[in-house]
Amino acid sequence: MTAKMKRRKFITLIGGAAATWPLAARAQQAAMPVVGLLFTTSPDANPDRLRGFHRGLNESGYVEGENVAIANRSAEGHYDRLPALAADLVRRQVGIICAAGEASASAAKAATTTIPIVFVIAADPVNLGLVASIARPDGNVTGINFVSGELAAKRLELLRELVPGAVRVAVLVNPTSPLTGTTLKDLEAAARVMGLQIQVLRASTSREIEAAFAGFARERPDALFVGVDPFFTGACN
Repeated sequence: MTAKMKRRKFITLIGGAAATWPLAARAQQAAMPVVGLLFTTSPDANPDRLRGFHRGLNESGYVEGENVAIANRSAEGHYDRLPALAADLVRRQVGIICAAGEASASAAKAATTTIPIVFVIAADPVNLGLVASIARPDGNVTGINFVSGELAAKRLELLRELVPGAVRVAVLVNPTSPLTGTTLKDLEAAARVMGLQIQVLRASTSREIEAAFAGFARERPDALFVGVDPFFTGACN
């Protein structure tokens, strides 16, 4: 092959490659970002929150199916499924993971140190090990704490005000929730101060909830305290 022919072939190859660059760039730009949603219970259990999520996306210029895709993953109340669901979102290489609930946030954090995670929880994220501090979360995790899980003692005080004559209080908690240990510790301390007797009942399935309420009907406690947990919220809807 002559030098002239070699130059011509080289120019042809370069020209062909250059022609494909804009196509590749457009294909990369057209790749739709994916938002991963990780729920402890069914998304339908809290439709207002889901509607708010979509409204927020729309206000930011994102419309599902047009310029953003959403991958929903729900443990349907079975918290032991969350690690696998979080790992599935990571394998799909979603752009961000939105985790609803303490267990979901913990599973997402354990699954990735690079994909951004935004949580919505009811307890102190520092105590849960999700962030380094409130002021400087560091890492790839941040979010919102509604603080309701940290108000267990205050809620018990309010319950006592509503039922001044209460002595025996039934406490319903989810044994699989990361909040249960702290909730019971705070309640037991507050109950001693107020002179209340608490009976702890644990439920993590619909059948166990039904059994717990059957027990309330028989034993007739003076009041019922329900622990903060997405599973209970979904069961009430």
